[in-house]
Amino acid sequence: MLTQLSDSLSKLQLPLRLAISNGPSLDLSPNPAVTLEILDPRLLAELSHPSLDILGEAYVDRRLDIQGPIMMVMEIADKLSLGTFKGDPGITLERTAHDKALDAEAISYHYDLSNDFYQLWLDPEMAYSCGYFHSPSDSLAQAQLNKFDHLCRKLRLKPGERLLDVGCGWGGLARHAARHYGVSVYGITLSKAQLDLARDMNAEAGLEGVIDLQLQDYRDLPGQENFDKVVSVGMFEHVGHANLAAYFRILQQQVRPGGLVMNHGITARHTDGRPVGRGAGTFIGRYVFPHGELPHLATAIAEMSEQGLEVVDVESLRRHYALTLEHWSNNLEASLEEASKLVSDKALRIWRIYLAGCAYGFRKNWINIHQILAVKPDSQGGHDLPWTRADIYS
Repeated sequence: MLTQLSDSLSKLQLPLRLAISNGPSLDLSPNPAVTLEILDPRLLAELSHPSLDILGEAYVDRRLDIQGPIMMVMEIADKLSLGTFKGDPGITLERTAHDKALDAEAISYHYDLSNDFYQLWLDPEMAYSCGYFHSPSDSLAQAQLNKFDHLCRKLRLKPGERLLDVGCGWGGLARHAARHYGVSVYGITLSKAQLDLARDMNAEAGLEGVIDLQLQDYRDLPGQENFDKVVSVGMFEHVGHANLAAYFRILQQQVRPGGLVMNHGITARHTDGRPVGRGAGTFIGRYVFPHGELPHLATAIAEMSEQGLEVVDVESLRRHYALTLEHWSNNLEASLEEASKLVSDKALRIWRIYLAGCAYGFRKNWINIHQILAVKPDSQGGHDLPWTRADIYS
């Protein structure tokens, strides 16, 4: 079987060695930098035309092992699939009507994995979202502080204002806004593990009196126009296309007239929102973000506009997220032994592939991420935003 593979794969000239466990091996070029060790010989038949999800799933299920730099593994897997894959079948777009139970289950699966595990590779503030690099040489910790400040400046936060943080995570943005901008923050999450650690971190920072974090679904937010500003970071990927209108309507209802709403989230490359091809999106949906759906930027803007929010600024942070994910992946790779004590072998394999694969995907423009700033005009259509963006960067 290796001889047959040699005929189909040798033309790719990949720095790859295919090795059957306790058996022969095949080098696809001199001096291979990555080895795929086949633990299940039945996998050989699939390697003549593998999709990315076949390769990823085989690693997760221990049908193969990998040796070599994880970022190079991702590049070789992409080229292997691109050079041999027979083409995507027609993709059926799934539109799940997310309910509270479904969303709570999906969030718990992803975010309640282990706080100690996340602490291995995140920054000290536990920001699990795209950093903002003033320079590629910025550290991960600095990029996350830059991101917090960039969001606060775009929201034009002022002392005494009330900020709603939808999907507050471990509370890093809430703490930054309270410390440096003098606002009070109400944050919500569906992750019990996140909430517990965030409250501990808030208490340690002495911010319990100005930050109130709750385990709450956005659909259960009471009242209207309770906040001066609203921010949502890394949240609307979990909302689902079918619920986008309701989601943005609730954000619009929660902010006062003249107030600002910031949505920071991953967006699809394709305008119809179909997942990344060659099985990459399928892998993420199956193993990482159950029921996650990525809208295109145009869809997000259209839904915000339909709910009475005027979009005033849009910024792509795609390159920033590629670099953020590279930092996360490098941190995890440097801590594999410790990580193996905190999560199952299967979970660790999923996260190795996920972080490195997403870094590669953002770098290749398979997916994007946008900050979309909108204002809720008053009854006369007015607002008091500055005439230019100069204040953001002053």
